[in-house]
Amino acid sequence: MIDQLTKLRIIPVVAIESSLDAEPLADALCEGGLPVAEITLRTDAGIGAIAALSRRQDFLVGAGTVHSVEQAKRVADAGAKFIVSPGFNPKTVQWCLDHQMPIFPGTSSPTDLEMALEFGLSVVKFFPAEQIGGVKMVKALASPYGDLRFIPTGGIHAGNLSDYLNLPSVIACGGSWMVKSNWLTEGRFEEIKRMTAEAVAL
Repeated sequence: MIDQLTKLRIIPVVAIESSLDAEPLADALCEGGLPVAEITLRTDAGIGAIAALSRRQDFLVGAGTVHSVEQAKRVADAGAKFIVSPGFNPKTVQWCLDHQMPIFPGTSSPTDLEMALEFGLSVVKFFPAEQIGGVKMVKALASPYGDLRFIPTGGIHAGNLSDYLNLPSVIACGGSWMVKSNWLTEGRFEEIKRMTAEAVAL
């Protein structure tokens, strides 16, 4: 999973209001050159969208905003291939490790990274990236934690994407700028395709 995300470099973070939009969303992302999405549980349609996309052979779907073991079980049953959480919940991380489910828990401090090492993790989410120091903070944390790699998320956009991806400690970035919620509800999938292609080009 880490190898796949390292090759993709960008993980679209999507809050989807209707599971009916899942298939056209995946089509737009694939056509834009990015066959992956982190479908968050911020909406009621999240589980249904994950289930729909997990059946596609040409698409990698993960679950985001997972706060508990209960939610981890639900997204695993729905077919999610990886899990992302905003913070570090030891119980959720342990459940994922016990069930061979890749998890990238949110971290923002040396204490969080110490816990990641304790659990044997090698890649963690760095969140909310821009709000807690951005590229400078990633560099500062990477120095004493050279064995860890990061997926910065939060405030990432076309203007700062390259700054993050140029860091040796960053394997990929998460972001929602190429899949805005109103574009989904308005059916603007060509716009999603265009923005995705521009992100991939960067």
